[in-house]
This record gives sequence, structure tokens and C-alpha cells, in this order.
Amino acid sequence: MLSGFDGLRFSHWHPEIRDDGVVVLSLDRHDSSVNAMSQDVLLELGDLVERLALDPPKAVVVQSIKPAGFIAGADLKEFQEFDRRGTVNDAIRRGQTTYQKLSELPCPTVAAIHGHCLGGGTELALACRYRVASNDPSTRIGLPETQLGIFPGWGGSARLPQLVGAPAAMDMMLTGRNLSASAARNIGLVDKVVAPAVLLDTAVALGLSGTTRPFKQRLTAWASNTWLARRLLAPQMAKQVARKARKDHYPAPYALINTWARTGGSGIQARLDAERRAVVKLAGTPTARNLIRIFFLTERLKALGGKDHGIRHVHVVGAGVMGGDIAAWSAYKGFEVTLQDREQRFIDPAIQRAQALFAKKVRDESKRPAVAARLKADLAGDGVAVADLVIEAIIEDAEAKRGLYQTLEPKMKVDALLTTNTSSIPLVELRDHIQRPAQFAGLHYFNPVAQMPLVEIIHHDGMAPETERRLASFCKALGKFPVPVAGTPGFLVNRVLFPYMLEAATAYAEGVPGPVIDKAAVKFGMPMGPIELLDTVGLDVAAGVGKELAPFLGLQIPAALQTVEPGKRGKKDGQGIYKWDNGRAQKPDVPANYQAPEDLEDRLILPLLNEAVACLHDGVVADADLLDAGVIFGTGFAPFRGGPIQYIRATGADALVERLKVLQQRHGDRFAPRPGWDAAVLREPVI
Repeated sequence: MLSGFDGLRFSHWHPEIRDDGVVVLSLDRHDSSVNAMSQDVLLELGDLVERLALDPPKAVVVQSIKPAGFIAGADLKEFQEFDRRGTVNDAIRRGQTTYQKLSELPCPTVAAIHGHCLGGGTELALACRYRVASNDPSTRIGLPETQLGIFPGWGGSARLPQLVGAPAAMDMMLTGRNLSASAARNIGLVDKVVAPAVLLDTAVALGLSGTTRPFKQRLTAWASNTWLARRLLAPQMAKQVARKARKDHYPAPYALINTWARTGGSGIQARLDAERRAVVKLAGTPTARNLIRIFFLTERLKALGGKDHGIRHVHVVGAGVMGGDIAAWSAYKGFEVTLQDREQRFIDPAIQRAQALFAKKVRDESKRPAVAARLKADLAGDGVAVADLVIEAIIEDAEAKRGLYQTLEPKMKVDALLTTNTSSIPLVELRDHIQRPAQFAGLHYFNPVAQMPLVEIIHHDGMAPETERRLASFCKALGKFPVPVAGTPGFLVNRVLFPYMLEAATAYAEGVPGPVIDKAAVKFGMPMGPIELLDTVGLDVAAGVGKELAPFLGLQIPAALQTVEPGKRGKKDGQGIYKWDNGRAQKPDVPANYQAPEDLEDRLILPLLNEAVACLHDGVVADADLLDAGVIFGTGFAPFRGGPIQYIRATGADALVERLKVLQQRHGDRFAPRPGWDAAVLREPVI
């Protein structure tokens, strides 16, 4: 230990002076598997930096000794508590002050980065004079704060544009994208990229010898932060952001651009002050609070199931869009996969789509053959006998599915799991004659499989807890969020989504133009309008779900959805409600003087909220948090609103019930409030 620290005990930081005069500060946060920059960790770092300033060593290297990585960012649980107490300003000022003192040390400072380096971890690295990163694939460097409704507040937004130039810096912060070590090196964020084994030695050597940034990088950094550059670039950045996010829904990217545009050419303290004021203001917005809540929901979903699933080989029966894409994604994620259907002509298109997926996802061409080899066409169904997991993805017909199970199950291994990708059929209708119901479950994916993050794990009263655990672990291995739901009709997502889409179809049948309906939903915050969504899902699929759900929910399907013309099923045929060209809906023009019905948004959104309340009341999911997570990740429900239940809490359950009753009087009993609106959980306080 350093003599300057004699008598002082550190819980998280471990300072050591080397024979060459370099001080190494090693972070190992106490009682945590990952390093997060909590206030305790920050305060200890502040004490260390103050003492280093009194007797500067030849250089200082900051590293992590956690196997998981460098620093995962600030402690968000603490951040939520600061928000509750109204002390976010103090917390941000403390972080800025500590990092600024680190940057002002009179000796060279180096961050040695291995593994994840995110948020406050990246900001600490930016406060150092140099940065060295390991070339391990796990090394990812990012500033993802805009995904939490804020932006970097411990000096990240003040320092990064000055280091790498405004275009690269703002792109990194506005998108929240994480960079590999080599990508970070390419933009000048990292000075050297080396093997993990020599990371510390390289960092020490860099601290002792120093380096000079390339002239081009220094010129770009200066030129892109001038007054003229900011005047030119800021409007372009805001325009690009506006294509993906509305300012009233997601204010953080716009606040980041505005703060940089006003103060990007100022001194460091002015930039830090402007950063702090803007982030404190954002932290108190409903968007930030909801997005941070969603972060914790994702952490909860990731914790389901553990790691051990015991699944190596997956056999998929049904090579349609869903079955084929499930098989392709499983192969991409490292599983051996066999794909079966009645005829080879059904399997071949799925294999072709899989090749396109691999070409897109596997950037290294030399690795693609090995990935592609994991997916095999299996017309005879030989894979059933060796599979650890069988996924049925055939037509939505209960009798056909039960007949298939009778042929599959005798061939399966004793410990193998049998699952169905049914989108709406209750599992009690499918388990008849199944020999091992404890190992039977639903595994409901969403289209498109490669993009949608949710998988519903459908259970029934005869399913073993071990089956749910293994399937949750399998979903995690696929990079998906598992949500356990009851096996009632429509499960969670389709049951909640169906009244919303049905009301959109009803409004369309009444003469409201499709683009007007879509615009109302997008204005609320949905990623896509319901008419476009109907075409995207497929009118045939929607009709099939409708047959199952409409009687259960007591709803009527418009005539336009009861019969689907061949070749006009939607996006997949190039024609549905809209015409489709190159995967994009060609929406007809709406007369400029057309006035949308004043209650259109309520007609669309309130049925969704109404059914969400009913699902919670009926125990379709275990609690409100799981419901919000499932609907957000399964439907894209406006994340900035926090999910249906969180939105109800924020808006007021009683007020929404009154609005439902108004719609009921105008349009009929389909808007009658469902059971559950009096539940206490709907009235929990929202920060």
C-alpha cells in the first residue's frame, strides 16, 4: 500500500505503488459482482485523488479487478433514491467534482479497460489523460444514458466531443450505442488496443511515456466544436433524432444537442455546469423515471431461470415464417437445430431466410459457414429423437397440434421438453393425451423473431416448475426476455393487443382512414400504427387470433377481418389493407381538410388499458411489473410511459374509468370497464 494512505481503510479501491513509481488504483466494489459507481465508491475515489494530488506519482493507472468488466456505470438504485429525495443535483455535482480533480492531477492518468465500460465508467475513463482497452470481445465502451431519459452527467458530454470530435461523440451519446475496443480506437476514444494479458503493462508504459493524438483527430475535435460548426451541426442532429423520437416523448437527445450547441465552445467548467443543470432537469421528468424503471424490469427478466438449461439440440416442426425464423435465430445463437415440415418446398424458403439473417448478423464471413451448419433441413424428422427441446410451430388448429404431439412424443428423449408456439390457444386444449404434461409448455415468440425481444412462457396447472426454469434460461441464451404467463386464451400480449387492434379495424370499417388511425397511435407513443401492424402481423394471423379471442372477450370482429382474400394477407403478400413496396407500407393520402374523430386516441388506447387491468385481475401474470414488461417488450407499448399499469397510475385510474364510460355511452358496451379497476395496485404512487 502507499505510505500516503497509511491508516486509511478502503472498501472498494485498492491502491498500490509499483517499483517504477506508478500508482495502480484497482476497483473491486465490495459485496457486488460488478463495479457500479456508487456514492461510496465515488467518495473513496475522491479521497484517493486528493492524496495523490499532494504527492503525485509518476503516473496513475485505473483498472478493475472484477472478471465481469471495468465499470458498469452509476448505481441506478441510488439514482432513484436521489430523485425521491430531490438530491440529484448534489449527486451529479459530486461526481463531476471528483472526476474533474482526477483530470487535473499533475501526473499522467490512464484507464485500463477490459469488459463493459459504460456510463459513469466511460466518464471516468474520459477524465483520464489516456485510455487502453483490451481486444477481448467482451470489451464494450458506451454512454447509454439517453436510453434512460437523461444524458451523461459526470463530464461525459462535456469531454467526449472535445476528444473525438462532435459528430462521432454525439452519435455515440444520442444512440446509446456501445463500441468495441477497435471501434473506440478508430474514433480516437481509445489510444491503444492490446491483448488482455498485457493490458496493465501497456497502460503503465503509456503513463510513463505518453503519446500524442494524431493531428487529424485534434483538428476534427477543434473544428467540430467551433461556434459555426455547432450552428450548422446542431439542427442536422435534431432533425435526425426527430425521425426516431418525438421531443415531447423523449426530451433527452434534444437537451443534449441543445446543451452542446450552447456551450460546446466554452471552458470545461462552463460545460460541466450546463451539463449538470440539463441532466438534473431531465432526471425529474416522467420519461426518465419510467425508462429507469424499465431498466430494472429488464434486470428482473434477465434473472429468471438462471444459466443451466441443459438444451443443446432444438428441433422445430413447422417451417413457416415463425417456425423458420425461430430455427434460424436458435442456430445463430449457438444451438444445433433441425427444421421439419411436410414437404421440402416448405423448408427451403426458411433456409434461404436463415442465410440472409446470418449474412446480416455474422459480420466475419469466415465464421458464417459454421453458423449455417448448425441449421439442418430435416424432412424425415430424425432430429426429434436427439433434441433436448422440440418447438411446434404449425397452423393454429388445436386438433392438428394434438395429432402432431401424439407422433412426436414417443420419439422424444425422456428429459426433453415439448413446447408450442401457439399465439392464442389455451394450453388445456392442447395437453390432452400428452404422456409427460409436466414437460409441456408454450413458448410464444413474436414476429419478427430477430427483432422482438420477448418470449412468453405459457404454463398450465400440470407443468413442472423445472420446465419453466429451463425454458426461461433457454430464452436468456437466445438473448430474449422471458415472461411467464397463464395459458388462458391470448395469454398476455395478444389478449391485451387484440382489443386495441380490433378497435382500429372497427374505426377503419367505419370510414376513418388507415393513416389517420396510425397517426393517432404513433402520437400516443406506439412504435407503429395498428392498421400497419395488422398488415405486418398478417391479416390471416389476426383473423386466426380473433376466432380464439373474440368469443372469450365478448367482442365482435368486423366483416372486413372475418374473410381474408388469398394473396392479400398483408406485408408478406405485398398487399393487405395497405399496398407494400420493398417492405414499406404505401399509405394513401388523406384529404387536408379531414378531421379525425376527437375520441380516436381514447378509442384505441383505452381498450388496451382495459384489458391489461383484466389480465392483472385474472392473474395472467404474477404482478403489475411483469405485465408492464411483457406489454412493452411484446407490443412496443410507449416505453416512455412505463407500461399500461404505470400509465394508469400516472393518469389516474378513476379518470380513465370515466373516459371508458363516456366511450361506452357513445360506441357500445365493448368499452365497459373490465373487472379490476378498483385494485390498490393501480393507485400506487408514481414518483
